[in-house]
Amino acid sequence: MGIRVRAVVTGRVQGVGFRWTTAQGAARHGVTGFVRNLPDGGVEAEIEGDRSDVDAMLELLRTGPPGAAVAGMAVQEIPPRGDAGFDVRG
Repeated sequence: MGIRVRAVVTGRVQGVGFRWTTAQGAARHGVTGFVRNLPDGGVEAEIEGDRSDVDAMLELLRTGPPGAAVAGMAVQEIPPRGDAGFDVRG
């Protein structure tokens, strides 16, 4: 069984394709979970999979797509859920 993390990314991360880029990375790395915009302007992602794939996704979140300016990221490990796929939410 893999691990699951919750990451909240702050900075200029909405309106720059952050959720789309995260979903594309999830497909490449074979992880499950979701990504969504937060009302405060941040982005939240929950990512589940093998540790190496989750770590690769966290590196992607630290950078973001062109046009993003990541100011910070808080990460916490949470219990795995066994999701079937990766969703982009509102």
